Amino acid sequence: MDLIGKIKILNGTQILGDNGFRKREVVITTEEQYPQHILVEFIQDKCDLLDRFVVGQEVKIDLNLRGREWVNPEGVTKYFNAIQGWRIELIKSQEVMPNPVLESEQASFIDDPDNDLPF
Repeated sequence: MDLIGKIKILNGTQILGDNGFRKREVVITTEEQYPQHILVEFIQDKCDLLDRFVVGQEVKIDLNLRGREWVNPEGVTKYFNAIQGWRIELIKSQEVMPNPVLESEQASFIDDPDNDLPF
């Protein structure tokens, strides 16, 4: 399963508990008629995958849906879901623009001394 959108929020790595469990969260905003803001978590060694990304970039995240069952002390069963990313890549949707002509560069071939066209 994958998710495509722009990075809205990119949090730092959190270290949870005494065992050094690492988690890092990113919020992706989808581009559709009704944009969704989806929280995706990266855990353990996958946290480092987010180091090369910044807010505003369009990305594709491969993810897994995780579910967990928990019984509280009163005996009531509760269910929790998590969206965990395991790969992220930059979407190259923007075309590369050619370098603009600098003011010092000649912008027209008409004044070029090598122009030997008859018109």
